[in-house]
Amino acid sequence: MKVRLALPFLLVLCSACGERSADRSGRNGSTTPPYVREESEPSRLGEAVVPVPVGELGPRFAACGGRGATRDPVGAEPVPVRAAPFDEAEVIDRLPSGATFFICARTYDQRWSAIVYDSGGTASERCAVSAPAVRRGHYSGPCAAGWVANARVRLVSGEPHQLPPEAVAGGN
Repeated sequence: MKVRLALPFLLVLCSACGERSADRSGRNGSTTPPYVREESEPSRLGEAVVPVPVGELGPRFAACGGRGATRDPVGAEPVPVRAAPFDEAEVIDRLPSGATFFICARTYDQRWSAIVYDSGGTASERCAVSAPAVRRGHYSGPCAAGWVANARVRLVSGEPHQLPPEAVAGGN
């Protein structure tokens, strides 16, 4: 019999607690003021420049470890080359479909490739990244360099310098 009387009393008590905690201001009982974000300066990420690293694999390997090409079909929008490895960075060039380049490094998250290419989007020996680098550093050669999103890149070769097929067939 005591259990029967205690149950309705608890229900009335719990419903009263709920009414007290609900604040008429719409904050549901919180005493913390609402968060208001301050006005801030616009992002300065667009001004950043990250140099293309070369010689990452050491002195026994080519300065840039591979060759790549744009992944997009002919007629697609040109691939933007950026000054740093993120979307907000300044676009410094655009590569057409079928452009080739040297891949020198990638970001830790594998989203961006550091590339070196000659004018018009070709992987030219003039860029001087097929030979081993004496030490790690930043590319400062005669060709253009920048960062492209890996989603727009396909690997052509793991070796930056490939012999023409006729030289390989005739040499052995």
